[in-house]
Amino acid sequence: MHTSRVVILRSAGIRSLLLLGILLATAGGSSLNAQLLGSTAAQVVKAEGQVSILKDDEPWALFEGQSIQTGQTIITGDDGFAELQVSDGSTFFVFPNSHVVFRKNPGNLRDLLDVFLGKIKVHIQRFGGQPNHNRIFTPTAVISVRGTTFDVEVDANETTVVLVDEGVVGVTHRLLPDAEELELRDGEGIVVYADAPLAKAGFDKVKAANMAGDLGRQMAYIWSGGGTGGVPVPGGGGGGGPLPGDTEAPEPPPPPPPGR
Repeated sequence: MHTSRVVILRSAGIRSLLLLGILLATAGGSSLNAQLLGSTAAQVVKAEGQVSILKDDEPWALFEGQSIQTGQTIITGDDGFAELQVSDGSTFFVFPNSHVVFRKNPGNLRDLLDVFLGKIKVHIQRFGGQPNHNRIFTPTAVISVRGTTFDVEVDANETTVVLVDEGVVGVTHRLLPDAEELELRDGEGIVVYADAPLAKAGFDKVKAANMAGDLGRQMAYIWSGGGTGGVPVPGGGGGGGPLPGDTEAPEPPPPPPPGR
């Protein structure tokens, strides 16, 4: 039986990369606020690689400037990345190989996302220091936010990883009865397993640091103007050259054939 686990991330380098991506994204998307006010839709601020929504169970390509409606499913491929913004200025980022439903519960617009697979980053806007309550769902966790920046990853076994960059997040086990909420603050994270109650214990810091570093490095690269452009992003499976910061040298070209 697994034990859910919490980690404190205090690496200035990792947190700087994460915050850089958010600052760049917020600056780039601020002009959308006026057209989004009062809308239940989400505007596509940026889309790179394979990004689509499902219509009648068929994938349709999603492009910058388009919008998605409540209940629609976002799917990204090996090289897919998308940033979307809702009416209050809050943003969410969908990373490669992800399956996410936007406002699956139209009766409560505070239920922002259902993440079935993959990685997302969410920045919930706050106004005048007041909480802005939203919830994110995964197969094993309910994540309650007031106004914060955090990451969520769901793997093929439905295990959920939650990492808080800034602010306060409450995490509740979705499957176990009488589950109590566990509060996470700046730099804290938790792994939620289907068969284990939430508990603060030891944690695989390498897994947490790798996830945070991958997301921050990818966002900084994309928002610097690099785009995906066939370059594999962290968590993706596509081919191409290395991202900035990769330490492994590319394979040398094969030798020319012998002369005749």
